[in-house]
Amino acid sequence: QVQLVESGGGLVQPGGSLRLSCAASGSISRINVMGWYRQAPGKQRELVADITSGGSTNYEDSVKGRFTISRDHTQNRVYLQMNSLKPEDTAVFYCNANVYPMGSSWARVYWGQGTQVTVSS
Repeated sequence: QVQLVESGGGLVQPGGSLRLSCAASGSISRINVMGWYRQAPGKQRELVADITSGGSTNYEDSVKGRFTISRDHTQNRVYLQMNSLKPEDTAVFYCNANVYPMGSSWARVYWGQGTQVTVSS
């Protein structure tokens, strides 16, 4: 089994910063893409940022220049440094990973449980 566990969410004022962390564990051969999604109240889940095993990154337009995604391959961890936070960033943030399980040549998608980020004055 593969598990993703997020941490680092919380309450922050506009303009503040948070750093999210996600650790993947279990029967993993390797991980291709890891990323972060978010879901605000009444809205669909959307991609925030992702990063490939080679280090290529992709960001949603509204977070470019404010958020930075990074990865620790030795620990199967992905981070999201969030600066200059806005109330519009308020959402549950979910970790996502494209994982090759042990004994399989096919990747599977896994999700974390989510961590709440609230930006409010």
